[in-house]
Amino acid sequence: MTIAAAPAIGNTWTWRNFNIYYVRAGEPRTDRPPLLLVHGFGASTDHWLKNIAELQQDFEVWAIDLIGFGRSSKPSSGYSSDLWRDQLSDFIEQIIGRPAFIAGNSIGGYSCLFTAATRPQWVKGAVLLNGVGSFKDQMPIEEPNPFKKAIGELIKNIILSPIPSWFVFQFVRNKSYIRKTLKQVYVNKEAVTEELIENIYRPATERDAPAAFAALFKAPRGERVDVLLSQLERPLLLLWGTKDPWMNCKQRSELFRKYYSDIEEHFLDAGHCPHDDRPELVNPLLTDWIVNKADSRQVK
Repeated sequence: MTIAAAPAIGNTWTWRNFNIYYVRAGEPRTDRPPLLLVHGFGASTDHWLKNIAELQQDFEVWAIDLIGFGRSSKPSSGYSSDLWRDQLSDFIEQIIGRPAFIAGNSIGGYSCLFTAATRPQWVKGAVLLNGVGSFKDQMPIEEPNPFKKAIGELIKNIILSPIPSWFVFQFVRNKSYIRKTLKQVYVNKEAVTEELIENIYRPATERDAPAAFAALFKAPRGERVDVLLSQLERPLLLLWGTKDPWMNCKQRSELFRKYYSDIEEHFLDAGHCPHDDRPELVNPLLTDWIVNKADSRQVK
């Protein structure tokens, strides 16, 4: 008889005067480190429910809402990759209490890589699920035309000023738009449930959400991935949803391998969010890799 997994327990952590929401499931284990899950843009800890339910059988599992998302505070300024890196590393130090494996989707994957590269004392290894971030190989060789650059910045500032950005936000937070977008980036269309749509829609109804939305798009570009890989001393697991319409997974895989060698990767029949799209593929790969790394001499 299979015993149902206990539900994840939600809580709030006060950090730099922000309220940070997180969940915890599973029991601490002496034979392997805990696992911290980090969502992508527009998502939250809710996006990991299918993974937590299974992974908690093998790990002490944590998931966190990045500042600006989910049930965490949504300030109207101050966003940067450094902010999220500090949030994750301080969370591991102050709340989890010992170094952890970290896994993230999309921008959450980039945040995990940034944390692993620059706060290695708190990270045992990182898992990127369709992680984003630019490489120098993808940067333009020539400087952009100053006039075009100025026009581009002007348009960006106009669109993301309070009134225009409010109208843009009202459009993208619409449930029909959320549903359409998810069906474009999921292979398993049945996974695009009303519950999933509601989980993404709900945080967007908060009073501070429109201003946070505009501020997020004004955030400075983070460090290039190749620079982070040059600093990295931890193992990487790359899980690619190959049907992702937003990125060329094969090309990005080649770039990762060009700059780093301690990589294991798998190409999955999934979209941009493989952990929720195809959890039956992701969960075993995550578990096997972490257990193997925890048992090896690479992780101490």
